[in-house]
Amino acid sequence: MFRLTSLNLNGIRSAASKGVEAWIAKTKPDCVCFQEVKAQAADVDGRFEVLAGLQGHFHYAEKKGYSGVAIYSRHTPSDVRAGFGSSEFDAEGRYVELRFDTPQRKLSIISCYFPSGSSGEVRQQAKFRFLDEFDPYLVALKKQREFILCGDVNIAHQEIDLKNWRSNRKNSGFLPEERAWMTKLLSETGLVDVYRRLRPDTTETCYTWWSNRGQAWANNVGWRLDYHLATPALAQLARQEAIYKTERFSDHAPITMDYELSLGA
Repeated sequence: MFRLTSLNLNGIRSAASKGVEAWIAKTKPDCVCFQEVKAQAADVDGRFEVLAGLQGHFHYAEKKGYSGVAIYSRHTPSDVRAGFGSSEFDAEGRYVELRFDTPQRKLSIISCYFPSGSSGEVRQQAKFRFLDEFDPYLVALKKQREFILCGDVNIAHQEIDLKNWRSNRKNSGFLPEERAWMTKLLSETGLVDVYRRLRPDTTETCYTWWSNRGQAWANNVGWRLDYHLATPALAQLARQEAIYKTERFSDHAPITMDYELSLGA
């Protein structure tokens, strides 16, 4: 069984101070995909290259204290790709891909952090540009290899994916254009929202992010923003999901999937 976890850290140093490494050691994932590492190589060296025995691979943002993604892996990849070839968004540290290729199979694990548009119209337009650029990239990648993309997508796809959907229809993360992009991605590329394959109707317990405003966490006023998106054959191998909420390492909860898969075969 292959255990894969995704978590937006909201800063690796902050999450480490809240016990994320001990939790990884306890749950024993094969790979952990992190978003919002918010660190540079100098911050990682000597402290975060390895977590709970897993080797880290990073894509840092050029801007300090901003964005950044990582994958920690128990297995040695055959190749590491940082960035997806975007002149605008690779500078923001949003994509890292580990390839585990054998003569029989081409397989990738991807950690991706989609832009947020919640700070205003400038970033919302940047988010739309990212979606326009990323869609054809994923379409092309799916023709070449099997993959599981883990990440903070910053989109709640359906009404059951957030608590207050009626009042958020004009807010970033639940805009009609964003939801339509997700629908198109899943329908036209055949990628699978793995959580929804296993839990097609679940609400309330599906949330992975809660605002720091008000009493959102206490009242479970949440959003499902964190996904495993997989090519169909890999999605069919998903056996179990878990969203961990007993401890809080950031404003997101880690989402873990067990796949009937071995990276070495």
